[in-house]
Amino acid sequence: MPLIINDIYPEKLFREDGKRLDGREKNELRPIKMEVGVISNADGSAYLEWGNNKIYAAVYGPREVHPHHLAKPDRGILRVFYRMATFSVFERKRPAPGRREKEISMIITDCLEPVLFLELYPGTAFEVFIEVMDADGGTRCASTTVAALALADAGVPMRSLVSSVAVGKIDGQLVTDLSGIEDKAGDADLPCAITWFNEELSLLQFDGDMSIEELNESLLNARNALDQIHQLQLTALKSKYTSILEEVEGGED
Repeated sequence: MPLIINDIYPEKLFREDGKRLDGREKNELRPIKMEVGVISNADGSAYLEWGNNKIYAAVYGPREVHPHHLAKPDRGILRVFYRMATFSVFERKRPAPGRREKEISMIITDCLEPVLFLELYPGTAFEVFIEVMDADGGTRCASTTVAALALADAGVPMRSLVSSVAVGKIDGQLVTDLSGIEDKAGDADLPCAITWFNEELSLLQFDGDMSIEELNESLLNARNALDQIHQLQLTALKSKYTSILEEVEGGED
């Protein structure tokens, strides 16, 4: 992948052989690795590597709401704290959370709330802390995906998982799962997320230029990618409990 310095990007985002700069086909996801139960002092946790993104998510709750006036008497609340480490991007960011981090925290909250049975936990809060250790495009989608995985690992009652991915257009061609270069230098970016219990979009944002036909095709590309991501989430959860079962059975021998 070419080095980016001071927001100078390559003129073309496809190689001469027709593949993207990182060697992927147009609708190919970056390599994805997921793992749950990675933080021992959290009620639930998950780790995700998605391309060059490296992200942790930790869940705590249900627990008392602070400050108390934020508590709701008829349901629990979900609080998401999305943060980027100061060293997660090429140019060091300020330690204090910026406007973008606060916005993404709200977006992820809105994505996850529909799948949670918050009415079972009146007066309490579930808190999700997301830490982006290394960022390379699509962090809001990757963070939504890993946060849903951490909530499931915590045993929080959920209607389904939530999966998220960004599709878009670069050099006039539609692609799936934009990298950092493609996100910044491409023609369009379309992050989306799906709640699987009703197969509805819980996130749909758009930035750039697309025709209606391209938008419809991009959504179909997103759905195919989301199916793959969902299966990876399920596999990560199953792997944890399969390993526990193997340890128990091994101890009985």
